[in-house]
Parts: sequence; C-alpha cells; structure tokens
Amino acid sequence: MSMLYSQLKATELVFLLAGPNVIKSEEHIMKMAKYIKTITSRYDILTSSRVCATFRVVIPLVFKSSFVKANRTSSKSFCGLGMVEVLKILEKVKVAYDLFIVADVHESIQCEVVGRIADIIQITAFLCRQTDLLIVAAKTEKIIHVKKGQFCAPSVMANLAEKVQLAGNPNVMVCERGTMFRYNDLIFDPRNLEWMREANCPILDGGGVASGGLRELIPCIVRTAVAIGVDGIFMELLNAFLVLKVHDDLLSAPIDGPTQWA
Repeated sequence: MSMLYSQLKATELVFLLAGPNVIKSEEHIMKMAKYIKTITSRYDILTSSRVCATFRVVIPLVFKSSFVKANRTSSKSFCGLGMVEVLKILEKVKVAYDLFIVADVHESIQCEVVGRIADIIQITAFLCRQTDLLIVAAKTEKIIHVKKGQFCAPSVMANLAEKVQLAGNPNVMVCERGTMFRYNDLIFDPRNLEWMREANCPILDGGGVASGGLRELIPCIVRTAVAIGVDGIFMELLNAFLVLKVHDDLLSAPIDGPTQWA
C-alpha cells in the first residue's frame, strides 16, 4: 500500500477514483470497469496548439463502487446487494482488469473484511469524525480515503488525517465533499481545496454541486479543481468528490442519477 500511495502522490497529472456509486449487477460493473480502464489508458494530450503532436498519458485508476449505501433519504431507495456478494464481484473486477479497488465502510466491524479486497478504504462524509472507525480502518494498513463532511470546515481534515496517522498508518488522503447551505443545497467551494492542504496529504476533488443534482456543472467543477492543483479526482455514480458519479445509462441509475456523469 505504501508503494501505491507513493505512486498516486507522484502522479504527473491527476489520478482517478471512478466507478458506479453502488453495484447493481455483476454484468454492469464488469462492463463499467472495462470501459473506464480503456478511457484512462488511451488519454492523449496535445503538446502545443501550434505543433500537432501528442503524447500518451496513462491516468492512474482506482475502481470505486460500494456494497451498500447506508445513508439513503428514503427507505424505498436502492441501497445495494450486500457486502458478501459485492466483495466477490469486486474481487472479480480486480483480477479480470488488474485494477486497484476502493470501497467505503460504515462500521468498524466491516473494515477487516472490506480490506481483504479493497486497496483503499473510504470513510464516508457523514462518518468522517468517527474516531473509532478511523482507527480501526487505519489498522488494516490499507490507504485510507476520508471524505470531508458537508458539516465540517476544511481545517478539520488535518485533524482527521492525524487520527489515521497516529494509529500507525501514514497512507491517508482527504477529499472535498462540498458544504451544505440550507436544505438540499450542497455547494462546492474551491477555497476548501487550498485550505485542506493543511492535512499534508493527497487531496481529491469531490465537492458536489447540489444534493438534487446539477450534472451540467460537473465539467466546470472538475476543471476548477484541476486548475487549483488537486492530486486526484473522485468520480462516482454519486455526487461526491467533486463526487462525480459515472454511469452508462443515467436514466436507469438506481442511485443519484442527476449527479452522475455518463
């Protein structure tokens, strides 16, 4: 994990955490993993506006999906297929496409099991201050990715990263998740990305635009974050990380369709 962590930190451009927010079927997740890896492996950059030459850049990819989304607004919302089934599917993705995996946890008891498959354990925004969860996750020796709670100031992230580090795990990164203003109004504040540098670890963009979803603003927010100098971009089928969510059929996405990116 230290080697992967170093590779992500040393990425020339940005690294990418991407995938459907939650797994709805094995067939769909395998299709998405293959397609996203293909995109990140063929990225060409124009070297000059006057010289029509390109060079190939491989964007480091960590595939993201969840076994359950525990914080749904409605009890009728799709929450996932369950931990056992989804971890088996993620293991197939990992082997079939030679990908690193990131998955989130909601309880301390889940950390060890998820850590057997995932290379990065993600702490959700709503649980970012849960000390026991951070410590248990840290002890798996996996990379720990902590999303900033929508209720937190960016300066808090230095303290949360320190909790992981003091538990003996230096491999931690933090993610901007946006700030809640009024009800159902999640705003991306670019200043947070600079202030979060106090955490002295890789910073990802997952700020979001609104809990209801404003998909058309995703490109604008991503470009802003890259210009500021984030280390990575987090794209889901959700609206976190900037969180951009990635799906091939937005109208049929079981969760957060309005905030996902095709």
